[in-house]
Amino acid sequence: MTKAISTVQDQQEEEKIWANSGDSHLMEPEDLWTARLSKRLADRAPRSERGEKYEIVYIDGMQIDRQLNDFMDAMRPPGFKDLNIRLQDLDREGVRNQLAFPSMGFWVNNIRDPELEVAVARAWNDWAMEDIMGKQDRIFAPAIVPLQKVEDAVAEAERAAEMGFRALYFPCGIDDDRAWGLDIWEPLWTAAEELKLPLCWHIGTGAANVVYRGPGGAVVNYMETTYPGMRVITHLVAGGALDRHPDLKVLVAEGGAGWVPAIGDRMDEGYRQHGMFVRPRLSRLPSEIIRQQVYASFQHDISAVQVIEDTNYNNVLWGDDYPHLEGTYGHTQETLRTVFDGVDTKIRDRVLHGAFEELFPSV
Repeated sequence: MTKAISTVQDQQEEEKIWANSGDSHLMEPEDLWTARLSKRLADRAPRSERGEKYEIVYIDGMQIDRQLNDFMDAMRPPGFKDLNIRLQDLDREGVRNQLAFPSMGFWVNNIRDPELEVAVARAWNDWAMEDIMGKQDRIFAPAIVPLQKVEDAVAEAERAAEMGFRALYFPCGIDDDRAWGLDIWEPLWTAAEELKLPLCWHIGTGAANVVYRGPGGAVVNYMETTYPGMRVITHLVAGGALDRHPDLKVLVAEGGAGWVPAIGDRMDEGYRQHGMFVRPRLSRLPSEIIRQQVYASFQHDISAVQVIEDTNYNNVLWGDDYPHLEGTYGHTQETLRTVFDGVDTKIRDRVLHGAFEELFPSV
């Protein structure tokens, strides 16, 4: 009996689909900022408290109420806060490497005090490098850059590159007077291009995620987290940032991929049909810029893979979204087999390995 069980396990390992994840998350320790910052700053750093019905997030004098997610906590993988167990989870699920975004760190860029934002971002980056990337080589995080002052963002990007970070994180939501297509960000894009650091936006960040409370609200709000990612790409392309920096690579994580070539077509139409109003003029069509520089990740979307064969847009990454509820933990292999059933091997390899390794070549 033991031999039979062992044979079945060996067969399962041989048949396992191995993948890189372009969207995962780190769960920060509760004392991350209190342990690393002076009390004057730590008291205003992001923290959360749980009541009977709501989780309250405190950030620099602001208070954000969120519904408790006890059921989500109960469904999280065993290694969501233990690095060694997490690596075992990866082996079990068939995930080789993970790009791991922040969790509480997502709130850093909601801070309006430049001094506090710089200190909180630097502390997060130091923790991620020391406690995560310094202890293994399969999970890596993008560095958080402070955004209140562009010069601070450039300085932290340069420091992050020296430390060994391979990417930079940005929130999708941003104030209109600081939109991602504006020239104020030119020094940061120039630095990132020279440092060869991809720019990584994650959906559902930088703005309120609950915008509607009517019928179907859960699905409506889930969709609403996706649209700002589309706006990021639209601004970066139409505003000329990516055209001026052709070596910059951009990732929008967790927002699916089927929309990417579609907005390229839509932008081409606007660029042609309204050309007399278009400023700046671009050296390439918007769709060409998108195909050359924009990447996107998905978890379950079958259309994200179908779009590659139908449109030849192949900058698509799969992501496990570990350890979040929307992720694939516990059914990763089932999900991959469903998504890639009947798909050409070249496309499968591109999505699960090639695009990831192209975006993060040091992996």
